[in-house]
Amino acid sequence: MSSSAPPAVILVRGDDASLVGQAAHDAIARLVGDGDHGLMVEEHSTDSESFSVGAVIDGCQTPPFLVDRRIVVVREAGGLVAADAKRLAEYLESPLESSSLVLVGGGGTVPAALVKAVKAAGDVVDTTLKTKGDRTQFFAEHLRHAPVQLEAPARERLGDFLGGEPGRLPGILETLSVAYGIGHKVTLAELEPFLGEAGTLAPWDLTDAIDDGRMADALQVLHRILSDPKSHPLVVMAQLHRHYRQMFRLDGAGIATPDQAAAFLGGSPFPARKALAGMKKLGTRRLARAISLLATADLDLRGSTMLPGETVVELLVARLSQMSRSRA
Repeated sequence: MSSSAPPAVILVRGDDASLVGQAAHDAIARLVGDGDHGLMVEEHSTDSESFSVGAVIDGCQTPPFLVDRRIVVVREAGGLVAADAKRLAEYLESPLESSSLVLVGGGGTVPAALVKAVKAAGDVVDTTLKTKGDRTQFFAEHLRHAPVQLEAPARERLGDFLGGEPGRLPGILETLSVAYGIGHKVTLAELEPFLGEAGTLAPWDLTDAIDDGRMADALQVLHRILSDPKSHPLVVMAQLHRHYRQMFRLDGAGIATPDQAAAFLGGSPFPARKALAGMKKLGTRRLARAISLLATADLDLRGSTMLPGETVVELLVARLSQMSRSRA
């Protein structure tokens, strides 16, 4: 295989799921290049009841159609049993030149025999930050290329906050860029709302803050919601879907009063009043944009991006808040 040829196999592993996921996303993107992701990439996961290593090998041995390369992805590769790992190692002894196999760590330890086969046939990407120096270098490198700048107290606070979870850094930096704009120099006071805090809140605190365009408040409420072990990003999505769906239903319906809105939507006048006010403020164009943002975030939470779920909803809340405070 020439040095410029795509590798027959890539194993991405590490001890931080966020870093593994991002590295895998980047590796797949490099393999796809300018090609059609939908035609080139075939996904499998060992945690699926329908997982079959035979299907993975068949995919690797099938020549590409209408594209230059097939990319077969196996997620949770640590869940491969010894017999499946052996079959993949045997395939890698003579892999198809037009295919690339991407093994994404998780679900346990990838069998040693398969790791050995990967090293012989392709590349191993290890995202583990083994020492304090590795973590410091990772932090400095991401801040150097970040879409925003952080003042010294903010950098120190963020480093302390992340602690042993460096994988959260890229998502926080991206959220800050949505909130304040690319190139903004973030102060400690501007950073704090993005780090979250504990506390109780009313069910409508999140949507009220978003509707008012109070991005920092909305993100604080979001973090308090997600700090509850019983909560989940999909719970937040359900709340936001319900809120914007009600506004979307009212748009163009000729509804003028909260009582009319309550009769039209069903239920209490209290949420109907909020939906009516939000609908009037946003207007049709921005409501359609909000629905599009929700749909994209929903797909992201179900696997179309490797960002953590918490980061997906953070970005969604930041973008919805920004849209609410902007002019039509």
